[in-house]
Amino acid sequence: MNGHIMLNDPLNHNPFDEEGLTLSGVADMGHVVEPGVIDTSHGTILYLEDVTVSFDGFRALNKLSLEIDSGELRCVIGPNGAGKTTMMDVITGKTSPDSGKVFLGQTLDLTRMNEPAIARVGIGRKFQKPTVFEQHPVWENLELAMKADKGWFATLRARLGRDAQAKIEQTLETIRLESDARRLAGELSHGQKQRLEIGMLLMQKPQLLLLDEPAAGMTDDETMELAALLNRLRGSCSMMVVEHDMEFVAALAGETGRVTVMAEGRVLAHGTLDEVKRDETVIESYLGR
Repeated sequence: MNGHIMLNDPLNHNPFDEEGLTLSGVADMGHVVEPGVIDTSHGTILYLEDVTVSFDGFRALNKLSLEIDSGELRCVIGPNGAGKTTMMDVITGKTSPDSGKVFLGQTLDLTRMNEPAIARVGIGRKFQKPTVFEQHPVWENLELAMKADKGWFATLRARLGRDAQAKIEQTLETIRLESDARRLAGELSHGQKQRLEIGMLLMQKPQLLLLDEPAAGMTDDETMELAALLNRLRGSCSMMVVEHDMEFVAALAGETGRVTVMAEGRVLAHGTLDEVKRDETVIESYLGR
């Protein structure tokens, strides 16, 4: 799996145990958080402030500040090397920042948690290349990814209850793969695999989905089908989509959705797609004339 989809820890540890961050420690940051509950009472699910990451003297992120509202679908665009993937690496615990704050909701300090812990508290990440269990049917892929108090091997062997079956059927309908439920995942087209992987993430009931260039390698029809899926998911979870395909971005952002433009490790511009496309600094550094 190469770490692309974070399945549940078979030992079912409390996500804070591995970091030495107890519930009392969380209380010191504000107030006690119920397990599995993200405090979005202020309307923000993700908060980055002055985040800096350096690699051998090169600043991949340069005092990056960004907020994502609860329930929002935010598109992030920018040239190669802008720091978009590094930003996602920081959010998911793959990379530790040199400085800055990264919070999920009001109380969860992501810089004090590792990758499995961050996945368990509600952040799902999809990489560019789809990663599915190709030798298993589509249905079993969703079953393996299900959020449950057991490991993936036990999940595969266990009999599904009614609620679990209903969840899988609902997800198949959402990702438009009902008729392919019994097909091997390896037989699916590229676009279908992308939708299946998103379905696997949905089985874990994420609060925040991070999607890194999900439309890469897709046909025009597959791209628009993916855009339709993400638009159907609006309101069920918050999403950050990093993408280069401007037609895909337009299909997601519409006329009023907020788009963030990154360059040289920081936010270059922010606004509706029409606003950022007319921004002179964005034209010069990314879109071209």
